Amino acid sequence: MIIEQIYTGCLAQGAYYIQSGKEAAIIDPLREVAPYIDRAERGGATIKYVLETHFHADFVSGHIDLAQKTGANIVFGPLANPSFEAYQATDGEELKVGKVKIRVIHTPGHTMESTCFLLIDEAGKETALFSGDTLFIGDVGRPDLAQKAADMTMEQLAGTLFDSLRNKIMPLADDIIVYPAHGAGSACGKNMSKETTDTLGNQKKYNYALRANMTREEFITEVTRGLDAPPAYFPQNVRMNKEGYESIDSVISSGLTPLSPDAFEAAANELGALVLDTRNAQTFAAQFIPNSVNIGIDGSFAPWVGALIPDVAQPILLVTEAGREEEVVTRLARVGFDNTIGYLNGGMAAWIATGKETDQITSIDPVELAEIEKKSAELNILDVRKNPEYLSEHVVNAQLLPLDNINENITTLDRNKTYYVHCAGGYRSMIFTSMMRARGFDNLIDVKGGFAAIKASGLFTTTDYVCPSTLTD
Repeated sequence: MIIEQIYTGCLAQGAYYIQSGKEAAIIDPLREVAPYIDRAERGGATIKYVLETHFHADFVSGHIDLAQKTGANIVFGPLANPSFEAYQATDGEELKVGKVKIRVIHTPGHTMESTCFLLIDEAGKETALFSGDTLFIGDVGRPDLAQKAADMTMEQLAGTLFDSLRNKIMPLADDIIVYPAHGAGSACGKNMSKETTDTLGNQKKYNYALRANMTREEFITEVTRGLDAPPAYFPQNVRMNKEGYESIDSVISSGLTPLSPDAFEAAANELGALVLDTRNAQTFAAQFIPNSVNIGIDGSFAPWVGALIPDVAQPILLVTEAGREEEVVTRLARVGFDNTIGYLNGGMAAWIATGKETDQITSIDPVELAEIEKKSAELNILDVRKNPEYLSEHVVNAQLLPLDNINENITTLDRNKTYYVHCAGGYRSMIFTSMMRARGFDNLIDVKGGFAAIKASGLFTTTDYVCPSTLTD
């Protein structure tokens, strides 16, 4: 028996390959399916099942393409009712893969169709739990993503999740290994560990949501507290996973259309396409196409695209590093952005060679910022990190404006003021500054290296946040 976790860090997502004898099953595959097919071929196995724990919100699964290319059966748990051909298993049903069995455990709560898969080995021992978004390492799935579809409140879904965990998961043996669909960095939970597997026994001890003496009411309160608004692209991904989508082969073929600078400029103007520049932040800052947005490929690329670009159907034109065009198109498709219509052939060098207009963003280091502070009566520092990061420690008098909320908070800035923008390390601040510049904010200056560099410089006073509950009279 073989169990392999295929983890994709930029999405904090775990897919799984299970093989027994000459048969294999894939759980929660990403959209590009070639790696799973190649793995089965290397193992001399046929993929029998594609098992889906639920309709994912944060990525488009590869279940449809994988089934079409291999003949495998797509399997959901109860209440799924997808629009395409799939097998809807019953609670407690067991599926055979070679000499092992996989038991279907319906665990509604994160979503109503959420299902876990329990692997039973050749000797009949319950060995591994593929828990989807029902149970993470250190957390459980947030219950606010399926409210409209389920016609239930967040609190009702949380209560349903409590029942599923107590009645279906916690009675299982402590030595079972938990394999979740996500780890730290995913927006599908709020307290996930960096570890991507653990024993169920450890989770019963250390996962706040599995406390033995926890009441249903306490669970509902704690699981629903402090949830950020889900990214805008989540509902669209759920719809695609439930209703179907275009083959990723077609999406990649369209996205890999090379465009000359003239054709690229015409497409941007005539089709209203977004110019997405995926180069390194400082490379982008030095010279870029006016009104383009920088979201670097070497970072949490796809989640930030999904969070900040409100319309997944918007045409997208790409500026990339040479040779990385297919990688960018693929990672966009993972989160449902299928309308990439081409890339700038020859990159920025080709654009510059034709004499076309370029723009730049001023980027300074903390030493330069400190010199400006000495001469300025007013220094407007924007911190675009998340609220918990800001509360942990921040530059005194810095204004918090999280990148996550840029579309809601744009009206809080004065176009006539100069702002110095930083994040933790320089990735998010360039996204923020490029987006705001495309909207007519020309007085934003990026701070290289972010808060890490600012603190290391020792030139600025910072404030540590102290939780009020720890204060004494």
